[in-house]
Amino acid sequence: MAVISDSNVSLLHAAPLARALAVPGDDCFTVPAGEASKSRAEWGRLTDAMLARGFGRDSVVIAVGGGVVGDLAGFVAATYMRGVPLVQVPTSLLAMIDAAIGGKTGVDTAAGKNLVGAFHQPLLVVVDPEALRTLPAAHLRNGLAEALKHAVITGRAEFDWFVANAAAMVRSSGPDAAIIAELVERNVAIKASVVARDERENGIRKSLNFGHTIGHAIETVAGFSILHGECVAIGMRVEAMIAQALGLAGTSLVPELEQALCALQLPLRPTAAMRADDVLAATRSDKKARAGTVEYALVREIGAVAGSEHSYGTRVADDVVLAALANALNA
Repeated sequence: MAVISDSNVSLLHAAPLARALAVPGDDCFTVPAGEASKSRAEWGRLTDAMLARGFGRDSVVIAVGGGVVGDLAGFVAATYMRGVPLVQVPTSLLAMIDAAIGGKTGVDTAAGKNLVGAFHQPLLVVVDPEALRTLPAAHLRNGLAEALKHAVITGRAEFDWFVANAAAMVRSSGPDAAIIAELVERNVAIKASVVARDERENGIRKSLNFGHTIGHAIETVAGFSILHGECVAIGMRVEAMIAQALGLAGTSLVPELEQALCALQLPLRPTAAMRADDVLAATRSDKKARAGTVEYALVREIGAVAGSEHSYGTRVADDVVLAALANALNA
């Protein structure tokens, strides 16, 4: 077994797990914490290290950490010896409810996020909400942005439950343990249900990209200095504005989203200064781009995703995107 973690969670979670599984210290690999480690360089270093240790096709990769570790270690497992089993042990909320579920693995490039990767379903996903006790508040909110996305695309009842319990999730004294446990259970079920219907993202799984086309572009322009969930939060607001400008959504969607984002203490606009033109340009390298035009996962209203007649992707003209970005970045 090869245990892969990062410098933030290695001592907290990976080392105790390795001891419990009797994994030798030399078979535990640590990468620096942060998005920069989700790179081809780290993938190469890890695979070279595993080769040097003599790991064969009977090996198992155990990913212990957040979304970066899960994506990177997953890509290692997907490609090592043409594929070995993967066990995901997510330790962040974002990883528990999103990144570890569904089989997407990969690394970032200078052109954008997740542009090199593979689908590789984990053999097992082990989720323990108790691990969230060590998670900083900002990173908890990072995951709450993805949970909000799930609620928006799922239905009114899910959204109303989420908003009603938002205050308990972001308490200064720490989140309510029972609410967080229920949140994790609800969101794992939502993500797994969508993936089960569309593993390779040819249809309804595209709905999970709500907020991500703009969100990933903002991450790229900001040089990954803004947390992924914060970028998705901003992206959902911008993409709701786009849906409204196209006449797909009514006037209530944006205010409802803004109210939910504020309740979760998530940003409405980037903390770093950026130009609308630069964000638009960054969307060009998004995986959802087709024939030079970028596809968006837009929402008509809470619980209703647009574009079901077009495999859940909506192509949007540049002028509409630029207008929404100019509005969102400056107001």
